[in-house]
Amino acid sequence: MRKKFLKGALFVAGIFFTVACNNTSKHKQSTESANSLPNAIPDSAFFNAKVDNKQVKLYTLKNKNGVEAAITNYGGRLVSLLVPDKEGKFVDVVLGYENLKNYRELKENYFGALIGRYGNRIAKGRFTLNGKSYQVNVNDGPNSLHGGANGYFKQVWDVTKANGQMLELTYLSKDGEEGYPGNLKIIVSYTLKDDNSLEIAYHATTDKETVINLTNHAYFNLNGAASEEGITNHLLQINADAYTPVDSLLIPTGKIETVKGGAFDFTTAKAIGKDIGMKDRQLGYGKGYDHNFVLNKHRDDEPVVTLLSPITGIQMKVFTNEPGIQFYSGNFLKGEDKNGKGGVAYKYRSALCLETQHFPDSPNQPGFPSTVLSPQKAYHTVTTYSFNTK
Repeated sequence: MRKKFLKGALFVAGIFFTVACNNTSKHKQSTESANSLPNAIPDSAFFNAKVDNKQVKLYTLKNKNGVEAAITNYGGRLVSLLVPDKEGKFVDVVLGYENLKNYRELKENYFGALIGRYGNRIAKGRFTLNGKSYQVNVNDGPNSLHGGANGYFKQVWDVTKANGQMLELTYLSKDGEEGYPGNLKIIVSYTLKDDNSLEIAYHATTDKETVINLTNHAYFNLNGAASEEGITNHLLQINADAYTPVDSLLIPTGKIETVKGGAFDFTTAKAIGKDIGMKDRQLGYGKGYDHNFVLNKHRDDEPVVTLLSPITGIQMKVFTNEPGIQFYSGNFLKGEDKNGKGGVAYKYRSALCLETQHFPDSPNQPGFPSTVLSPQKAYHTVTTYSFNTK
């Protein structure tokens, strides 16, 4: 435990005791709450349960610098990620819950989840492969989102390897699951490296031609997940000269348009809030940014995104071999209840997502990079989130 943790925990416990005695709290404390401090890993006991007759746990990775990542095999979710700020204090930079019950029962925001079989949207949940039409689960108005209502974010993944700095998860997505063809065998590994980077590697094979687009839906706030400051003050740079505009239902039109000079131009670093309120049809459709950016380069040795908090000095760089990244500015977070880690309400634009991916609706867009996977090939993609301070 870190210095002063015991003293802080006793202080917090005293507060909760006083509140309980005076009965002034508007929100009754859950019996399944870890009562954790905002910048501490949740108590693993509150994730220890069986779901669909499979064991769920919380696993913690830790590197030599004290950086920690907590992951549950329920949905393969990144629950917490503690990295040092410019003063050396550890800050949890991802949103999530401190117990399994909240992940299962509260409104699904996909906090930290592994997403599949197809991340992002497919128009009307329909596509054609080899002349055969497929209808997959529709769960976002008339469209399919993030693999359907029972996508991988709701599944209990098998843990095949777990050590101090790596967790390997596997899942068999059966032929016909949520309407998708083919038995898809998936391996996802989380590796916390000593350079303070978290690598997520995806590997999959199929016995029948299918479509696939795996990603992670972590919500980042480099001010701290418990911070009252949202993400509009973050400085963001995206190495993308173009993006894919959408219609009113957030389905790509099929066009690829330049970002130059407009609200979507992040080719040089700027505050997220600078143009987010601009009168722009695309921003209106997404209630802010919720768009796929076409990456200029996508390889392991060059960052595609750089994100910086001017408050904590924490800088995050994203590396990927995917051709696109979805920048979502947390426009649908409501913060109605204080059910986040440490009793925090996750408010409007209190976090952002940077989901590495192939483009949305690619199965219906012949001009986009293909997401078809055949039995003769293996799917392999790697995304790394690297942290330092400025």
